[in-house]
Formats: sequence, structure tokens, C-alpha cells
Amino acid sequence: EFPDDSSDLHAAVHRPEGCEDEDFTFAGIRPALPSAKEKSLRRRFRYPKSFPLISVFLLSAILLGCLFCRFLMTKDPSFMDLDNSNLPPSPEFLFGTDLLGRDIFSMIWYGGRISLLIGFLSAAVAAVTAVIFGALSGLAPPWLDALLMRVTELILSIPSLLIILLLQATLGEATILSLSLVIGLTGWPGIAKVVRTEVRQIRSSGYVAAARTMGAGFFHILRKHLTPNFLPSILFMIVMNIRNAITAESTLSFIGVGLPLKMISWGSMLSLSEQAVMTASWWIILIPGIFLVVTLLCITSIGNYIRKSANRTQSNL
Repeated sequence: EFPDDSSDLHAAVHRPEGCEDEDFTFAGIRPALPSAKEKSLRRRFRYPKSFPLISVFLLSAILLGCLFCRFLMTKDPSFMDLDNSNLPPSPEFLFGTDLLGRDIFSMIWYGGRISLLIGFLSAAVAAVTAVIFGALSGLAPPWLDALLMRVTELILSIPSLLIILLLQATLGEATILSLSLVIGLTGWPGIAKVVRTEVRQIRSSGYVAAARTMGAGFFHILRKHLTPNFLPSILFMIVMNIRNAITAESTLSFIGVGLPLKMISWGSMLSLSEQAVMTASWWIILIPGIFLVVTLLCITSIGNYIRKSANRTQSNL
């Protein structure tokens, strides 16, 4: 029963019965702890501190610009306007023109689409080759496993640029498919060694033995049981292969054995750097170089985040 006096009511509410300390008062009701559902939602929509948000945003912007380059190009990137050749950036030509009079702004987005396409195709070729070769080596008898690993180490000992030049010279004139195939066939040995190590650790698992007993083939076991287990371990290397492939395409075009000049890419644009330096046309080499470097840095940052996430997951397990 509450007293009539308001001061007594205040004391009764804010001071527990039997407490003689006049300074003791309740600070307030403690807020309720979040439920498990609220915690899961917070974790789902919260970025880790190391998440490369800026890199993801920049790379997404570059990818979208290259995919929808038809809506961004102000002029035909392959049109040679000799009357407006070697012009610095201006309102009409946002990034200037090259020595052949082509609009660099349009060439950036169109050429980026080809460079990124080569990067993704090369990474896909390298990943498929490495997964099949590494899984086959991991499941093979000891003598065959040793033979396949010696082949892998032999390829790793040869500079990849020399192998690319040899294979490309064998195939003839460089195209998007030939460059993607050649670069991809030189980027798989490192991934294959990781796949082989992972497969050797899980090949004696119960579900793999059960699948073999039931007559499952190599590709069924690889697709259903092996790949989901080692994919997080090689995802970082696959992403870094995209970066390496773009760099290799630019290097080949820079030394004159890449894509022909009529096929625009970031590498073919940089192949004009010698003439650009001689004519003090800084925009011809600086602007494509900035786009190339930013793309490579973004891919590297995302790859490092994937590597750290995979290592953190394995350490937690």
C-alpha cells in the first residue's frame, strides 16, 4: 500500500524497503539483452573492420562501367580522327586523344572490358586445370602422385612469361581466347599443389570412402565431396590469378606480342607509351595506367581479405 505523501511515494519507489542509506537510489531499469535473432541480424548486416569496402566500391564501379560502356562512350573508340590527334583532356575529349586521334575516354571503358574478360577467362582456365590436376594427384597412388608433382615443380621452375611467349608463338596471332588460354595454362601449378594437399587430408574421410564403395566416379567425388572442402582455401589464389592475368596481358601488349593495336585493351593502350613519352603526351600513358593500377590494387585488397577470412575460419575450427 503506497503512502499518501508524494515524498514518501518517491522514497518508496526509489529506495528499497529496509535500506537505511539515504544516498542509495535506483539508476534505472537495465535494458533487456538482444535476442538471438537480433544478434544474427546485426552480424549479417555489419561489415568486419577489415572489410575492403572502398576496394569493392571502386572495383564494382569499374566493372559496371565496362559492362555498360555503350552508355558511357562519348565517341567511337576505334574511330581515328586524325584532325584531333594527340589532344590533351578537354570538354570535348574528357581524357584527351591518342596519337591516332582515338578518344581515350571511350577506349578506357571498352578496353577495360577486354582486359577484365581476359583476366576472368584465364583465372577460370587455371582454376579448372588446377582442381582436376591437384585432385587427381591427391587421390592417385604414391608413384603417380610423385610423378605429377615433379611435373608441377618443373613448370613452376620456368618463368611464366617465357612459357606464355612460347605457347602464343605456337598458336599464332594473339586473340582474346588464345591469350586467355595461354595465360591460364601457366597459372595453375601453385593452386594444384594446394588442392593436392587438401585432398590428401580428406581422401580418407568416411563420406569419400562411402562414395567410392558405392561406385562413384572421380568427377562425382570431386564435385560433391572434395571441391566444397578445399574451395575456401584456393579462392584467394583464384582471385589473385585474375590480377596476374591482367598484368600478363598488359605486359605482352607493352612488349608488342599481345593483342593487335586494332583490338583495344588497357595493355594495347599502354603499348603506345614510348611514343607518348617522346611527344610529352602524359595523358596517353597516365590515365590508362591509373585505371589499371587501381583495378589491380582493388583485386589485391579483396584477395587479401578472402585469405584472412579463410585463415580465421580454419583457426576457429
